[in-house]
Amino acid sequence: MTTQTTRGRRRATGPAPEPRPAAALQAARPRDAQRDERRGRRSPFRQVTDFAAASGVGQKAGIALAATGLVLTVALPATGPVMATGPGTPAAAQPDVTAAAAKIDFSRTAVSTKGDPDGKLKQLLSAQSVGTITRAASAGTLGAPLEQMVTASPFGYRVSPITGGAGEFHRGQDYAAQCGTAVHAAASGTVTFSGWHPYGGGNRIVIDHGNGLETTYNHLSSSSVHVGQKVSRDDIIAMSGTTGASTGCHLHFEVMVNGDVVDPLGWL
Repeated sequence: MTTQTTRGRRRATGPAPEPRPAAALQAARPRDAQRDERRGRRSPFRQVTDFAAASGVGQKAGIALAATGLVLTVALPATGPVMATGPGTPAAAQPDVTAAAAKIDFSRTAVSTKGDPDGKLKQLLSAQSVGTITRAASAGTLGAPLEQMVTASPFGYRVSPITGGAGEFHRGQDYAAQCGTAVHAAASGTVTFSGWHPYGGGNRIVIDHGNGLETTYNHLSSSSVHVGQKVSRDDIIAMSGTTGASTGCHLHFEVMVNGDVVDPLGWL
């Protein structure tokens, strides 16, 4: 029985009912026979992350491994953790987990990029005869011989700056440079000539890059290499000048393929 208070609340006048036993609650609720089985099943992704956490790798690392798409085979050792399939059932070893296979090639050829120009040049020269290499394939394989490349006279026919006659064939690219500017090797190779060129080149250096590819550097004021010396790309090999058939300080740069000059712009 209850009574009404002044504020409208009801007050119990008899003993409170006893709480329903927990066993009765559990008995009243029908048990889902498949719930434990569903709890025991885990997705391959969850299995990988759980294994990583249990083995000390960490859950985040396990998630990263599972997301890579590489082949992952998880095999638990005999002493490692085991996963139970449900209450009251024997523990079983975690099954192998595999993801889609992905092939990764770590060979030098595969990683030859713009960041590895010497590797690209070596690959290009070894793949085919230098005379059959197209301009599209050779572009960018040689480095700049000067830090600042300012064209003063292009490759091909021109008016001679020495005689003023038309129809002179210019064998390379002229780049403006003050006398004493550092000249760099365009690629790795072996110095085959370092000395005076009697046909207008003045102080001249020739570097053999292999398979018929050579570069020459002309009108130099001085040379810092000798015949037979191995040089690497970007090494300083000389200082620019105006020796030989020259009207001012500059660098005359040539690219030769099997002894014949070609436009250096096809390789730079």
